[in-house]
Amino acid sequence: MDESSNHPIVKQAGFIAGPLAFILITTLVGPDFISPSAGKVLAVATWMIIWWISEAAPVSITALLPLIIFPFLGIMKMSEAAAPYANPIIFLFMGGFMIALALEKHRLHERIALNLVRVTGTSGNGIILGFTIATGFISMWISNTATAMMMLPIAISVINLLRRTNSETITLGERNFGIVLMLVIAYAANIGGVATIIGTPPNVVFIGLLDQFSHTKISFGKWMLVGLPLSIAVMGLGYVALTRFLFPNKLQQISGADALIKNRLTDLGPMRTEEKLVLAIFTLTSLSWIFQQPFNLLLGSELLNDTNIGMAGGALMFLVPASFRQFKFLLVWKDTEKLSWGILILFGGGLCLAQGLSSAGIIQAVGSYIAQQSQSVNWLLFGLITASIFITELMSNVALIQIFIPVVFGIAANLGIDPILLGMPVTLGASMAFMFPIATPPNAIVFSSGHMNVKDMMRAGLVINIIALVLIYLGAKILVPLIL
Repeated sequence: MDESSNHPIVKQAGFIAGPLAFILITTLVGPDFISPSAGKVLAVATWMIIWWISEAAPVSITALLPLIIFPFLGIMKMSEAAAPYANPIIFLFMGGFMIALALEKHRLHERIALNLVRVTGTSGNGIILGFTIATGFISMWISNTATAMMMLPIAISVINLLRRTNSETITLGERNFGIVLMLVIAYAANIGGVATIIGTPPNVVFIGLLDQFSHTKISFGKWMLVGLPLSIAVMGLGYVALTRFLFPNKLQQISGADALIKNRLTDLGPMRTEEKLVLAIFTLTSLSWIFQQPFNLLLGSELLNDTNIGMAGGALMFLVPASFRQFKFLLVWKDTEKLSWGILILFGGGLCLAQGLSSAGIIQAVGSYIAQQSQSVNWLLFGLITASIFITELMSNVALIQIFIPVVFGIAANLGIDPILLGMPVTLGASMAFMFPIATPPNAIVFSSGHMNVKDMMRAGLVINIIALVLIYLGAKILVPLIL
């Protein structure tokens, strides 16, 4: 779940329960528990988890608690507590945010999406395939919420072409077409994000925690070698399951669909100078991320990294003039009002909390206990992925990863295996929430269209969840060891 949707009573209870749990734990847990600071860190963690789950306070404000409390309790010095909030991974995501802002401001993402949809044809399943590809591709670079919001009105216009002028009734095939078109927008917006490091916040959290715990980095290109095939496989099998088995439409041709897409493109007009410049910067940044290692080999030094490439791409959006005569730039600082600053603070808070849990020995203790109970690494991996997929139906996927991944790293350390082998599949699973309207903003957005009921989404979501579970497990056993 990615947006605030809890009942006020839940929030009120959580608001009181968080600090109350903090007081109880700090009072009852003595210095002989794991380590002298373990009780204090556990108390802060419990407070944060309660507030994150209940959404009693804004999640980003909750993420500031370690910065305030850790130095006060003597757990860390202020300089140590503040350092995770300036982690390089946070600046990588900031650069990605800036690039996404430019794509949205100049409507380049809409032009790309419309052209992709036009290529796949105007049959029922052809249109659905086009929307799947377009939504998944756009979501690799900008937020799943923005992607879904952009694609929804286009999809509704296509669905309205099926409405009969002389009757309000629609056939089963037409109803199924509407359901699937809405679902693929939500599902592809979520799945597309796993293809790149910047595609969805859980990926960035995992990368930051991995670097913090094991001083291991995963490059943008290597992540794509795992994430892109998995996202294509989940979207592909999901498309087949939805269109062939769950909600077949059997519509051969949708009259007017091609004209509708052409009219939308006509409204956009020919590509403007601003769009061409944004496309050039976007392409240059993407290629630099993907081919970072070959570039560094040519340069003879590790000059390029994901963060400085991302920040360079973001900064260029503010520094490249769309019109030098008028001295107008692609982005101006006012545009950053739309930038998700709270997410960046949330990353920092999660990294700071994880550092506290690790330094106090809590993560190692929990990991040791679970490792001792595990009879099989394969079943453990399968269970962790399952837990990640189904828990994220009910809570924020970012909060889940911040809480869950440090424990997973502790388990990996005690089992003597690479933390990537357990951590990356769990992270990918956290983006696979398809069953409930409240699970992610894209789910809520398409559900609000009125073209489906909860039963339709639950039925489809359970099937896609299972497909994702199986494919991520296979990816963890084959792709992750092979590439990473």
